[in-house]
Amino acid sequence: GADRRMDGYYEGNGYQVTWTFGHFCQLKEPDDYRPEWKRWNLHDLPMIPEQFGIKLMRRDEGVVKQFNTIKRLLDAATEVINCGDAGQEGEVIQRWVIHEAKCRKPVKRLWISSLTEEAIRQGFTNLRDGKEFDSLYQAGRSRAVGDWLLGLNATRLFTLKYTTYQDKQLLSIGRVQTPTLALLVARHHEIANFKPEPYWVLKTQYRDTTFTRINTEAEQKQAQDAPDEQSRLRALGYFVKEDEANKALETVRPAPLTVTNVEIKKGRESPPRLFDLTSLQVQCNNQLSLSAEDTLKIVQALYEKKAVSYPRVDTTFLPDDVYPKIPGILRGIGYGNLTAPLLANKIPKTPKVFNNNKVTDHHAIIPTGSGGPSGGMETSVYDIIVRRFIAAFYPDCEVSNTTVLAEAAEYLFRVRGRQILSPGWRVVYGDPTQQAAPKPAAPAGAAADKAATGNDDDDVVSTVLPSFTKGESGPHQPRLESKMTQPPKDYTEASLLRGMETAGRNIDDDELRLAMKENGIGRPSTRAAIIETLFKRNYIRRDKKRLLPTPTGVELIGLINNPTLKSAELTGQWEKKLRQIERNELPSDQFLDELKGLVREM
Repeated sequence: GADRRMDGYYEGNGYQVTWTFGHFCQLKEPDDYRPEWKRWNLHDLPMIPEQFGIKLMRRDEGVVKQFNTIKRLLDAATEVINCGDAGQEGEVIQRWVIHEAKCRKPVKRLWISSLTEEAIRQGFTNLRDGKEFDSLYQAGRSRAVGDWLLGLNATRLFTLKYTTYQDKQLLSIGRVQTPTLALLVARHHEIANFKPEPYWVLKTQYRDTTFTRINTEAEQKQAQDAPDEQSRLRALGYFVKEDEANKALETVRPAPLTVTNVEIKKGRESPPRLFDLTSLQVQCNNQLSLSAEDTLKIVQALYEKKAVSYPRVDTTFLPDDVYPKIPGILRGIGYGNLTAPLLANKIPKTPKVFNNNKVTDHHAIIPTGSGGPSGGMETSVYDIIVRRFIAAFYPDCEVSNTTVLAEAAEYLFRVRGRQILSPGWRVVYGDPTQQAAPKPAAPAGAAADKAATGNDDDDVVSTVLPSFTKGESGPHQPRLESKMTQPPKDYTEASLLRGMETAGRNIDDDELRLAMKENGIGRPSTRAAIIETLFKRNYIRRDKKRLLPTPTGVELIGLINNPTLKSAELTGQWEKKLRQIERNELPSDQFLDELKGLVREM
């Protein structure tokens, strides 16, 4: 009912509605605490204020004018409703404005996950007490103070220590940006120092099917702890010397190949999980070559058009109370040929989609069924979100996995085949036979094996295997394939986002990834900005889809001896502590005392 436009606010029906744009307040700068801190001087480090304060960004006249309007309205109000973005950053932005205006009025909180009229009305019916979000604010404030402490002190220290006045080069260090840069530099060195090694794979053709020589399972397990590359390749069943390979070839050539085991296992492949922000950015980078920053801008625009739910989230689940709304959303999004079969029956409710315990402030990113995209890339990103949402309610894809083991002259061979029996959710993505099989969870260390040899699927064929019976035997045509070990791949924006999420570990498996999220570096909403900061500082550059460190970036990481400043895992532990503050499991003072200790030590 507040529909009368005034200067800087609307009013009517007993309400006055006003707004901020971007950040109105910031932490005070060093010289606000002590004038001598304005000059950069090694003897003044570390800068650790007794008490951290905030100030209005007075450099912007528009901010000052709007703030004065907000202060006047707050002074005259009986109650304040904080409608800021429902997340950590949104909480800090509005709290600092209320704090700077010295407002002591009771505060209620509007907490919603989408901007549809229905969601807003429901939110106003269920306003929450502002105090419920004190720990969320403390976590956001601790993050800002931690970034100030580490970022400003480390940046001054390294710039003063390692650059001359003539250089005028700023060596920027940050709690999240430096470990992220360190991931890229470590990969750069791995690739630069990599020495390719030859190896040979023994294969044989039997009944128009290619079998590959393998080792026993016990021998393959030794690959994980192998002391060097050659031992690792041997353990996996490859030959590292050409004469050994030729000898094996001549040994198996006259011997018949005998099938020793045929195993057919029915399997089910679940639909992919709904999107959180990071997995959406990864998908859009892989599929549309969009940067993380561009994906965030587009999904934010879709949110503001009421087309999708709140995007800055790190969960892939929905709460139970969204379940009754699913049929309405499916009807609202179009895609009739895909939604009609779902709407014909009761929508399934699976724990892989609905889980109250896995949803904190907001649920996974889904369409709302009301607004829509405006064309261009918006339509492509919207399509990715909608198809993932529809697929979540389709049945599993049913497959038949066949493994055939054989033996010739005491050498073991294997071939594996996969056949789709019922496509299930895969029909949402077009022809199921053209789609890649999902990666099974790899045992620890296997990701590295695969990176070096590129050989994980040497014995997998994409066609349906003929029918083999145990004990059958016959002539075969063996051959050798010569290969070279491959260096690890450069990071793309997609693989860097995954690396930030798992603190630098190579993790393909969804379940493991979810468990690691607590210790990721940065927040889903800030990772894109961190990557953009590294570009702006000229620490990294793009080469097509690859992200490469610049000589400046490589040099900076080389200067930093303190592992805490560049270790992804340790930064992941800071992130975990910030989450504990948010859940009220850790006092914010304890976190900041630890950080102050680190800064003094540095």
